[in-house]
Amino acid sequence: MIEKKKKLPMGIDDFSKIRKEGFYYVDKTAMIRDLLNEWGEVTLFTRPRRFGKSLNMSMLKAFLEIGCDESIFEGLEISREKELCEKYMGKFPVISVSLKSVMGADYETASSVMRTVIGNEAMRFQFLLEDDRLTEREKSLYRQLIEIDSEDSGSFKMSETVLLGSLKTLSMLLQKHYGKKVIILIDEYDVPLAKAEARNYYRKMVDLIRGMFDQALKTNEHLYFAVMTGCLRIAKESIFTGLNNLNILSITNVRFDEYFGFTDREVKELLEYYQIEDKYGLIKEWYDGYHFGNIDVYCPWDVISYCYETLGNPNAVPRDYWSNTSGNDAVRRFIEKSGNGQTKSEIEALVAGETVIKEIHEDLTYDQLYDTIENIWSMLFMTGYLTSRRQVDLNLYELTIPNREIRNIFTRQITAYFNSLVRKNSERFENFCDALKTGDAEKTEELLISYLYDSIAVRDSSTQKDKKEILYHGLMIGILANKDGWKSQTNADTGDGYCDVMVEIEREDIGMIIEFKYAEGARLAAGCRDAMAQIERMDYTSRLKREGYRTIYKYGIACYKKRCRVVCEKEEYDPDA
Repeated sequence: MIEKKKKLPMGIDDFSKIRKEGFYYVDKTAMIRDLLNEWGEVTLFTRPRRFGKSLNMSMLKAFLEIGCDESIFEGLEISREKELCEKYMGKFPVISVSLKSVMGADYETASSVMRTVIGNEAMRFQFLLEDDRLTEREKSLYRQLIEIDSEDSGSFKMSETVLLGSLKTLSMLLQKHYGKKVIILIDEYDVPLAKAEARNYYRKMVDLIRGMFDQALKTNEHLYFAVMTGCLRIAKESIFTGLNNLNILSITNVRFDEYFGFTDREVKELLEYYQIEDKYGLIKEWYDGYHFGNIDVYCPWDVISYCYETLGNPNAVPRDYWSNTSGNDAVRRFIEKSGNGQTKSEIEALVAGETVIKEIHEDLTYDQLYDTIENIWSMLFMTGYLTSRRQVDLNLYELTIPNREIRNIFTRQITAYFNSLVRKNSERFENFCDALKTGDAEKTEELLISYLYDSIAVRDSSTQKDKKEILYHGLMIGILANKDGWKSQTNADTGDGYCDVMVEIEREDIGMIIEFKYAEGARLAAGCRDAMAQIERMDYTSRLKREGYRTIYKYGIACYKKRCRVVCEKEEYDPDA
């Protein structure tokens, strides 16, 4: 009998559902052991998105909350810790909220969503209204948390003052009901701040979050302990004012480093379980490479997504799953701020698989992230677009792009940015096209060099020398794609092979063949001669002649780094002759 495999948990971050409904689970319950053995009053875990933060918070809730279903932990790592399970499992009232949905076009909308998040959590405890241990005044406080706005039945009515004290009020009521202090779990605490900064109501949202946290986490005698997750570690003076009991565990910390993301062993076990071990190399190339603390990890979202596709289609190729969960504005704004100096060279080095050394500041605020290029380096590191290869000094890290997926994000944003530059300078663009279609090699060379200096080279340090010209004809195609009425294609099938670039201007009866050579050692003249000889030897103009073009320009272009040389020959062809 063939064993029925467990389902892959695509997009599921509910621990109880995964365990009860037969989904595959990578056991991270040892995190519960480590947290309970050394917990602080407030612990903040910061990790990039899609690294299992919400699932781990759901796991904590399932383990700690009164009414815990102990069966879902059977066979898992934490079940071996008998004393901890006896002391903590199912022993506490738990308030669990996720702020990942708290956003809106303005503060009023976002604060209304916050009321909904808190109100829905409070609704789980309606038994408080029947509790004889609560006074009528205390029950009235609870009603303020769950009262629905009569003018908008889809939202909660609670005032700003009630909202600020909502978590503390709820914890007070739950402690009185159960006779035990409360555990508070807050997932994705900083999403409202990121969205507020993008929509220009940041200061108001800071005041709201700070006010709620002050009461819930700093002056709350009903709190046993709290755990929070987020993407960034926000400066204490911004949100956690006076919160001296905050223990921050970021991607640079060794403790808890293996509990967010899949380790190499966990990926191999998953692939073996589904009998797709042959995909290991691809998965490692595309989705590995993140370094948290002292351990290397894969992005879980990517691994599960690709395995899911592979099980349905054994020939599925890896693609960018992580990038589809965000607009990647961070990389776009980074590239736009790169200028023409050192930062541009550093981006080129990163995309080529090399490393750069940068000072990292983890205690930024969202309204500071894009103030300076130095802050953006820190933000890219903390959000997973860059990772550390080693710590050089106290705040100094050797950074690199973690894997092929993130490299693709950079290259797409670089291409988009370059295309915007082409469109922005319409005069240069038209002059370049005019030079090309009239065979003006000198002007073409001058303007192509200017484009090379404006561009960020998307190169690969492992690329063979005879393949590096691909980068340059990719640049040419990128420029010409903006020209209406011009049909340009790369690796066009013509003659006895494939030319680098072929251009057709039908309405003017003009065709072009453009052949690139990478001139190692800046031997530009020799590179041009080789390019022109190849055009003749391979008879690249034959296709244009068959299609009846009367004027054909043959371009040989030799490039080396940001330099180039252009030669051109014009050929008149009479299809009727």
